[in-house]
Amino acid sequence: MKYELVAGFETHIELATKTKIFCGCTTEFGGEPNTHCCPVCIGLPGTLPKLNREVVRYAIRAGLAVHGKIADVAKMDRKNYCYPDLAKAYQISQLYAPLIIGGYVELSNGRKIRLHHIHIEEDAGKLIHQHGDTYVDYNRGGVPLIEIVSEPDIRSIDEAKEYVEKLQQVMRYIGISDCKMQEGSMRCDVNISVRPEGSEKFGTRTEIKNMNSITNIAKAMEYEYERQTDLIESGGKVIQETLRYDDATGTTSSMRSKEDAHDYRYFRDPDLVTINVDPQEVEEIKANLPELPADKCRRYIDELLIPEKDAQLLTKYRKISEYFDEACEGVKSAKTVSNFIIGQIFRRTETEADKEIFDVAVSPAQLNELVKLLDSGKIRNNLAKSTLEKMLDSGKGAMEFISESDMGGLDENAMTELCKQAVESNPKAVADYKGGKEKAIKSLVGFVMKNSRGKADAAAAEEKIKEIIG
Repeated sequence: MKYELVAGFETHIELATKTKIFCGCTTEFGGEPNTHCCPVCIGLPGTLPKLNREVVRYAIRAGLAVHGKIADVAKMDRKNYCYPDLAKAYQISQLYAPLIIGGYVELSNGRKIRLHHIHIEEDAGKLIHQHGDTYVDYNRGGVPLIEIVSEPDIRSIDEAKEYVEKLQQVMRYIGISDCKMQEGSMRCDVNISVRPEGSEKFGTRTEIKNMNSITNIAKAMEYEYERQTDLIESGGKVIQETLRYDDATGTTSSMRSKEDAHDYRYFRDPDLVTINVDPQEVEEIKANLPELPADKCRRYIDELLIPEKDAQLLTKYRKISEYFDEACEGVKSAKTVSNFIIGQIFRRTETEADKEIFDVAVSPAQLNELVKLLDSGKIRNNLAKSTLEKMLDSGKGAMEFISESDMGGLDENAMTELCKQAVESNPKAVADYKGGKEKAIKSLVGFVMKNSRGKADAAAAEEKIKEIIG
């Protein structure tokens, strides 16, 4: 029997506010253990939390970016559980009246992964296990989070990976989080079950906690899918439980039985006021959202005639797309700018981290100047490429490397003479071309381009060489 995978995600994203959700402590990553905390964020008796307004505004930005409905009224609740990383034995979160309802993330296959809601909450501290002992660092405690809860709409591991990537991309675009999974600022809990293909009834789900890389999410889901199907096929039953994933062994193991909401004894937090959302403020936040990656990608394809694959590369990171937009101002063909970025500049920004930062020596204005020289016919493509390499090495503008004579072009007599030299100097290439090897002509054109220092028109040179060969 074939089984269908069914998955939903609870994605925790740390917000990039300067201070924590209920106090003035810094949210900066790192620092000596227990130096970024105070009586409020570790919940000492007698302290009172005060909600950070920017946390609400950031969460609203997230909700709007994924097509959610912003609630008129939201409330904070206490989620009660005893664990060393939570000093006050409860977490301030939202259950009964979350800030954002609904929404969706659209995948490349056209399917929309529905969102149940997005709520705000505080992060817990971090447990550090060393040499058989466990230490607690409360620096992370009280850092503001949003939790994005999807419906169980994901049907494959590829869909799961794309869903997380799309969420990560959108949240980075709108500037609410760096979403660095390796630093814990984006973490996923994966709820997964299997059912016979064609069945409408959900199977018993398990939850894999605190996944902090897309690669491990895929491996854990693959293992858990196989484990559940093997268990059912052998006559056993899947038990609803919370699991941890061990990337060293590639397996999941049980942490505890899966809790439901009533197990946490949620109740309204008595120390925090009701959040009344001003519709005018929501409209202001909406008006200030940047163009979202999916919209930008579609614009590049439809209006700038950029191939879909290239458009996806240009919109993966906000800084690259902003660089591209600025470099395209007033040029004849945005495709020329795209080719320079994806070709030569990307070769110098090899890693994904490099592309996210996109700190290149050539400014968008400098690239724009170079492309306009090419557009005007003052320089040829080969000269533009070699000039860009020098610009990337030095950070200087195009005119530092292009002389007046370079921009003079090549007159017809000089072109004819160079083409004759190419034919006379490369008898083997001429023989190969006459013998049917069409590509042999390229080496002859290369001779002309090299000896004209890129001033010749490659297409015109090819035609002239063919004419000379006969």
